[in-house]
Amino acid sequence: MSLHPSAIIHPSAELANNVTVGPYCVIGPKVKIDEGTVLHGHVTVDGNVSIGKNNQFYQYTTIGLPPQDLSYKGEDTKVVIGDNNTFREFISIHRGTLKDQGVTRVGNNGFFMAYVHLAHDVQIGNNVLFVNQVGLAGHVKIADNARISGATNISQFVSIGRGAFIGGGSAIDRDIPPFCTAYGNRIKLKGINIIGLRRSGNSKQDISEVVEFYRMMESSALAPRAFVDHPEFMEEFKNNPLVKEMSEFIRKSEIGIAPFWS
Repeated sequence: MSLHPSAIIHPSAELANNVTVGPYCVIGPKVKIDEGTVLHGHVTVDGNVSIGKNNQFYQYTTIGLPPQDLSYKGEDTKVVIGDNNTFREFISIHRGTLKDQGVTRVGNNGFFMAYVHLAHDVQIGNNVLFVNQVGLAGHVKIADNARISGATNISQFVSIGRGAFIGGGSAIDRDIPPFCTAYGNRIKLKGINIIGLRRSGNSKQDISEVVEFYRMMESSALAPRAFVDHPEFMEEFKNNPLVKEMSEFIRKSEIGIAPFWS
């Protein structure tokens, strides 16, 4: 274990043997940090926080502070972070509230660039990429392999599906289905993230069918939820797992899917 003498570490905090804590870090009493994780300096971790293995936290990052929610009354809610994530400078992650599951959660292998904010109760999947100055309101859900470009803001309760790509400077107030590209203020769907699907190892046939499914849904006079509930439209895609995932996401959306670009 490498602990800089200027770091302030509560004696009740639990740090694995090979954790590195740089200068002027502050670690609270309910913090648990697993092996290989590095706090580079001026990092604050407080509250009920569990951090996995081999994470990197850069300067002026704050993890586990109370949520910016008027209903919060000091409850012992949590932040849970997985393994192999990188958090660059000035990132903030707030703990959950009792209005949800009480946990703000980040998965594995994420890359979070500078000035990202993850509000209370957000749920972040694996292998995500957040570019500089992305802001998430409370209760947002981001699935695996999503890419969120810089200066994007996401409203509360929005869900972004697996493998989606969001263009820079977007304002998102509706759900984005898996594998879609979208951008704008307000956000609109622009197509399928073909490059992301190729990188994920999907077959050409499955990708072609996803593109065709998207185009049919876009050109239909029906809303997306009505479209996916029509068996005659879905018959030719019944064996495509990507289309099935998109359809199930659309059916479950509570706040509605973003509109298509006209």
